[in-house]
Amino acid sequence: MNEHINTKSAAGLPGIGLNIFGRIWALWGLVSFLISFLVIFIPSMLANLMEDPKGQKYFIDVSRIWMRVWLFLIGCPVKVTGQHYFKPGTAYIVVFNHNALLDVPLSAPFVPGPNKTIAKASFAKIPLFGSFYKKGSVLVDRNNDKSRTKSFEAMKKVLALGMHMCIYPEGTRNRSAEPIKPFYDGAFRLAVATQKDIMPCIITGTKKAMPINKKFFLLPVKLQMHFLPPVSSTSITVTHLKEKVFNVMLKEYVEKNKVV
Repeated sequence: MNEHINTKSAAGLPGIGLNIFGRIWALWGLVSFLISFLVIFIPSMLANLMEDPKGQKYFIDVSRIWMRVWLFLIGCPVKVTGQHYFKPGTAYIVVFNHNALLDVPLSAPFVPGPNKTIAKASFAKIPLFGSFYKKGSVLVDRNNDKSRTKSFEAMKKVLALGMHMCIYPEGTRNRSAEPIKPFYDGAFRLAVATQKDIMPCIITGTKKAMPINKKFFLLPVKLQMHFLPPVSSTSITVTHLKEKVFNVMLKEYVEKNKVV
């Protein structure tokens, strides 16, 4: 299914008109995000009063309600498929392709069950939002070896508690001409070390909604998340596991977007 704009008015705007609309819509997206965040902030922070994984499940449930409302407000409703691949009581390492900033608030809330995302430590310093961000994340400073080691151990603890770990194996947003960038080893080293299966997920629509080459730009686009069958980490090397998951995700991404 091709990524496509969800509003006829936006789809019919040529050139400069579309650019103006995209920036106005981005302003609405930012304003609605901030207002809705303030509404859910205190309810979400009640999760800190509960022990994990119960507290994290509550946090994800609140986040999912928030995202459903916000995505509706910006005209980017999300359809999620493949959730039946998650077996109750089983923790997975969930890996996503990464095309836009919109992937971040979209992904973790729609993963079934309690989960955390590996994320940049610097964002935790943002006033107010940093507290929310920290609750949903395992923080890492990629430029610090000690921080990377500490975050790896923290991710193992998340999985040991029965929660999922969400990771973008491309590392950063895909700015290349390729459908999916080559993966880093991290998610797959974690899978082999913990013997947890990889749950691939393909996100479509965000590349059209928030093009990588446009700053402060947003379009109302239908979004989709496709969870794929889990890939076992048993009796396989990190390199082979990485290649296997990459090929599965690349094939699915190409089919969903009809990329040649």
